[in-house]
Amino acid sequence: MNEVAINNTAVNENITARRFADLILDMGTFLLASGAHSGRVNSNIRRIALAWGFTVSFHPSFKGLLVTVQNSRDEKDTITLFKESPTHIVHLEVLTRVSHLSWKVYEQGMTIEETEKAFQEIKQMPHYNHWLVAVVVGFACAGLCLFSFGDWQNAIVTWLAAFVGSLVRYKVASLNFNSMISIGFAAFVTTTITGLGSVNGIGIHPEAAMATGVLYLIPGVPLVNGVIDLIEGYLSSAVNRYLFAGFILLCIAAGMMLSITFLGINNFSL
Repeated sequence: MNEVAINNTAVNENITARRFADLILDMGTFLLASGAHSGRVNSNIRRIALAWGFTVSFHPSFKGLLVTVQNSRDEKDTITLFKESPTHIVHLEVLTRVSHLSWKVYEQGMTIEETEKAFQEIKQMPHYNHWLVAVVVGFACAGLCLFSFGDWQNAIVTWLAAFVGSLVRYKVASLNFNSMISIGFAAFVTTTITGLGSVNGIGIHPEAAMATGVLYLIPGVPLVNGVIDLIEGYLSSAVNRYLFAGFILLCIAAGMMLSITFLGINNFSL
C-alpha cells in the first residue's frame, strides 16, 4: 500500500497546501454535519493526505474543523485554516460514499481534479424524502408503543402523532428557524396529539403513546458519536456533542411540558 501512496504523490506533486486544505476542510465539515464521528473524518482525511504527500494536523469541534497542512515536498508550503460546519443533517450514505472516495484516491491514484468533481457529486445528493421519513418514523414510534404495553389503538395514535410531528419539524426547519425551535414545536405537536388520545380515553395505555410518540426526536447520533469521540480521545468534540444533545432533550421536555399543561393532564406516568 505504501508503494501505491508514493505513486499517487508523484501524480499529484503540483498540489499546493492551500488547495488541499480547502478540499479536506470542505470534505471534513460536510462529514461532521452528515453524522460522522471525529475519528472517521480523521481517517478519511489522513488517507488522502498520505496518498498525495501531505502531513495534516486535525482538530475537530462540533461547529467546525481546524487543520494545519504541510507539504512534504516543500516545508515552506504550510497553512492553517478553519471552516464552520453546515447545518447538521444526518445522511449516512454520505459517510459511505466519502469513505469509498478516499480509498479510491489512495488505491487508484485519482487526481485532485477528479476527487473534487466526485466530492461535489456527493454533496449534491438528494436528502431523504421527508414524507417517507415521517411515515417510517411513525411506524418506529408505534412499534415502541406496542413494546411499552400499549394496544393497537395507542399505536395508531402514536403513529399519527409522530408522523405529523416529523412534518412539523421539517416545515419549521425549512423556514430557517433555529433547529431547537423546530424540535420544541415538534415535541409540542406530537404530545398534543397523543395527549388528546389520553383525554379521550383511546386505548388501554394512552400514557405509553405519550411517552413513545416523541422518541424520534431523541438525538441518537450526537450521543453515540459523543461516546466514540470520548473513547478515541477527542474530548472537546465529545463534550460539545453531549451539550448539544442535552439541549435537544431540554427542548423536547419543554415542548412536552407545555402541551401537558395546556391539556390539563396531571397523571402522566408509566
